[in-house]
Amino acid sequence: MADIKSEIKGVVKKGEVIYGSRSVVSGLLNDNPKLIIISSNCPSENKEEIMYYSRLSKTPCRLVDIDSVELGSICGKPFPVSVIGVIDAGESSILNEL
Repeated sequence: MADIKSEIKGVVKKGEVIYGSRSVVSGLLNDNPKLIIISSNCPSENKEEIMYYSRLSKTPCRLVDIDSVELGSICGKPFPVSVIGVIDAGESSILNEL
C-alpha cells in the first residue's frame, strides 16, 4: 500500500494529473489519460460512468483501497479527491505498478 501511495505522490509531483470525475470523463472522451485511479469511497454513479468510458477508450482503470480524503492528502490538495487521471507519468513507474 505504501508503494502505491509513493507512486501517486511521484506522478503528482513530476507528471501531469487531472482531478475529479468530470475532468476525468472529459479526458477519457478526448483520449488523454493513460491510467485512471478511483478511490474506495467514490460515489457509485461516478465510478460506473468512469469505468464505462475507460472501457470504451481502453484506458486502464484501477480501484485503490484509499479513501478520497487520504487520496486528496496524497495529492497535496486540501480537499477530497475521488478520481485522478494520469496524463503523463513523469519519472514515476505508476503505469507499470498498478
